[in-house]
Amino acid sequence: MKLLKFYQFVLCLGLCSAMSCASDDNYVDVTPQSELELRLIELYGSKDAMLLPLSTDFDAIPSDINNPITEAKVALGKLLFHETGLAKNPNMDESMNTYSCASCHHSKAGFQSGVKQGIGEGGIGFGVAGEGRHKNPMYLDSDMDVQPIRSPSVLNAAYQEVMLWNGQFGATGINQGTEANWTIGTPKETNNLGFQGVETQAIAGLDVHRLMIDEAFVNGTDYKDMFDAAFPDIPAEERYTKITAGLAIAAYERTVLPNQSPFQQWMRGDEAALNESEMNGAMLFFDKANCFACHSGPGLNGMDFHAIGMNDLAGNDVVNDVDDATKRGRGGFTGNPLDDYKFKTPQLYNLTDVGFFGHGGSFTSVRAVIEYKNNAVKENTEVSESALSPLFTSLNLTESEIDDIVAFLETGLYDSNLSRYAPDELPSGNCFPNADDESSVDMGCD
Repeated sequence: MKLLKFYQFVLCLGLCSAMSCASDDNYVDVTPQSELELRLIELYGSKDAMLLPLSTDFDAIPSDINNPITEAKVALGKLLFHETGLAKNPNMDESMNTYSCASCHHSKAGFQSGVKQGIGEGGIGFGVAGEGRHKNPMYLDSDMDVQPIRSPSVLNAAYQEVMLWNGQFGATGINQGTEANWTIGTPKETNNLGFQGVETQAIAGLDVHRLMIDEAFVNGTDYKDMFDAAFPDIPAEERYTKITAGLAIAAYERTVLPNQSPFQQWMRGDEAALNESEMNGAMLFFDKANCFACHSGPGLNGMDFHAIGMNDLAGNDVVNDVDDATKRGRGGFTGNPLDDYKFKTPQLYNLTDVGFFGHGGSFTSVRAVIEYKNNAVKENTEVSESALSPLFTSLNLTESEIDDIVAFLETGLYDSNLSRYAPDELPSGNCFPNADDESSVDMGCD
């Protein structure tokens, strides 16, 4: 806090001029607005360091040098991400053309899943915000497309150099040196294409989630012209593939930024954007509560992996058992025991739309997560005390301080207009994000 005190001294000195600052008449009270700004300057050198760019400012959005963001790619990726017509490789014909990437990452749930365990193929129903999706009774658990860990958010993906809770997707940055674990015949093999995490995951995800790009689909819709516009330098025989589709989806995902949230509005100069509780919560977040130690940068995420002892997916509503590699988190990917039970730091925007928190969805409110971190008592008996992160220590927060941090996270970081990232309709004419009969009724989709 030395820099903060220095700025406060300078403010006092400038206003007091030649008069004594000890005088009550000349006392300068630093407002919460200026205090937060000074704290951000102290931490990051500039308040703007936490600013999310506009979604159309492609030059300001972090991108893969091998997949520059263009308007044509984003337009194509936005549609492909939501396109249920790509569901052409299901285990059962019952699910043909009924699911999409957005089945587990849609705008109404903060680009996460509306349920604890996202369901692609084998799921039916939507409800109001995805909370109504459930297992198709015609399916065996083994035939369903469900992941053994909670679906992470697409929001702020541009600020993550590797993807998934264990960081297994991405050939650059912190994954350099993990090449021995890019196992041939598994989705991790996609790292050998050399792209960053967002691109790698988008390409691999098409196969993982039984989605498919074929010539008949491309030629039968407006998608052909869109692929041509997005990838004019790629030979026609290589232009309509899962690789180009994945690159377009990744370009779109990088633009899905919650830049209209009150915190972002405050950073752009609207001093009334945050109320008193949210402002207090922000100061605690970036100071006493030490949240910023893990959740940093414009996306309030982090590229470090931490073991904080949260439980894995469990319960009667969970399909299939959680495998050992998933339980071990980063260690399950790297094979290094020192990485066991460490998981990637998630982004924090639009948590109000989410009903489950933690990699295993073991918490059902933002407050419960804050209280867990405040108490710093692990819930997962498989994680030893010695494996826990040194940052997982009691925060000594009061109830009112927890209230303020919750306010900052739930409403200060809430962008209420994420629907701008969903299309009005698809070239195929299909319903989305799901197109099964039950979802179509739930969503009022003809």
